[in-house]
Amino acid sequence: MTGPTRRALGIDYGDRRIGLAVSDPSGTLARPLSVVAPRGSLRDRAAAVAAEVAEMAAEPDGLALVVVGVPRALNGTPHDLTVRALAFTDALRAVTTVPVRLQDERLTSVEAEARLAVRERDWRKRKIRLDAAAAAVILQDYLDQC
Repeated sequence: MTGPTRRALGIDYGDRRIGLAVSDPSGTLARPLSVVAPRGSLRDRAAAVAAEVAEMAAEPDGLALVVVGVPRALNGTPHDLTVRALAFTDALRAVTTVPVRLQDERLTSVEAEARLAVRERDWRKRKIRLDAAAAAVILQDYLDQC
C-alpha cells in the first residue's frame, strides 16, 4: 500500500439496528458493509461498534476515522433520535481511539431505499440491507465533502 490509509467507517445509528459502511483505502468510495443489532445499554451498543472499529483498525488497510450520521428534521432542527445518536457518538468516542466525526444524514435512508429498489424488487430483502446502504450514503456524503 502506498502512503497512509484514509479508510473510513460510516455508521447509521438506530435504536434497533446500526448500519456500517466502509470506504476504500483511498477514502474515495463507500460501500455497505454490514448491520449489527447490539442489545443492552447505550454503552453496550457503543462497545459492540468499538469492537468492529478495533477489528478494522487492526486490518492491513487500517482505519483512519469513523463517521456517524446525525439525523435531523428536514428543517435542520434536532429531534429525539438526534439526541440518541449524539449520545451514542459520545459513548463511542469514550471507547475508541479512532477519531469520530459527525455527518448530517437527512434523507439518506430515502436515497438508500431508492438505490436498493433499482436492483431488488422485494421490499423485505431491501429492508435487511437498508441500514448498511444508508451508512454508505452517509459515508459517501462525508467523503465527497472532504
